[in-house]
Amino acid sequence: MVTATCRPSSKSVEVSPRQVLRRQVERARKLGFNPKTGSELEFYLFKDTYEQAADKDYRQLQTFGRYIEDYHILQGSKAEWFNRQVRNGMEGAAVPVENSKGEWGFGQQEINLRFAESLEMADRHVVYKNGVKEIAALNQVAVTFMAKWTMAQAGSSFHLHSSLWDVKTDKALFHTSNGGPHGMSKLFQHYLAGLIALAREFSLFYAPYVNSYKRYQATSFAPTVIVWSYDNRTCGFRIIGHGPSLRVECRIPGADANPYMAFAATIAAGLHGIENKLELPPEFRGDAYTTPGLPRVPANLTEAINALETSQVARQALGDEVVEHYLHSARQERDRFDGAVTDWELRRNFERI
Repeated sequence: MVTATCRPSSKSVEVSPRQVLRRQVERARKLGFNPKTGSELEFYLFKDTYEQAADKDYRQLQTFGRYIEDYHILQGSKAEWFNRQVRNGMEGAAVPVENSKGEWGFGQQEINLRFAESLEMADRHVVYKNGVKEIAALNQVAVTFMAKWTMAQAGSSFHLHSSLWDVKTDKALFHTSNGGPHGMSKLFQHYLAGLIALAREFSLFYAPYVNSYKRYQATSFAPTVIVWSYDNRTCGFRIIGHGPSLRVECRIPGADANPYMAFAATIAAGLHGIENKLELPPEFRGDAYTTPGLPRVPANLTEAINALETSQVARQALGDEVVEHYLHSARQERDRFDGAVTDWELRRNFERI
């Protein structure tokens, strides 16, 4: 695992993302909860190799598909040779696969992993992403997990499913037969309220790069607002499942997010809601993209940095060392971008300005 060196003071502290997640899991278990999570990852498949893509300066890349593939049998079959290798390879690496399908964008694929305890799930997530890239390289093609590789196509998400289970009995704790909304237990309501309350403050752990925020476009299946609803893909938080499978799908993370940090932020936010008995806001009904006045996800990396900088909850839950390290990393990312001349600037200004 990559170890992050955090320097909030003159004393260096070694903190790895896995350690950050482990601390939140241990915190939950002391309260009697076992957090379980699931990764739902999307990526784009290209006919170019990684070397060819770099030689072309990532322009005029040929996607493995030229029309919307979502649930399309023929186009899905064209990419099945690759997805089958990924599924078989992951099963061989002890990373169970739930299913695979073609997605909305041209050449976009989705291969979902079986949910597990959070540390195990994060490990599977990392093995899976690297494995997909290795399999692509072996087959002389390329994939990208960028949140938004082109504004002409849908972004790639990391829909983050989470739920709490009893640490002793392994009983699911998010559903009830006592009349909660959609069968949601009071515990689930407090947990979800925490996720909503801290969505902006923790957004840097869901969207860590400049490019991450290009994904948040209306009518693109990526969320733009921080509201919850049952089975509503326009919302940042989508409630799905029934009975023991009842859970929340956080749609905010992109495929570029670090799973250890995304899971840690999710658990920390959920526990904040439980410990403070936060009340769940009313369920949103309708099209969240077109409804004005709703709380929004940060529009860019600077907004996310500012939100995390002032978050006392993040510092208390994750530690000053962790928060300062990721703030430092994000500021460096932003400074590098601000110091670059983009293709957009050249096309807009080279001749006309």
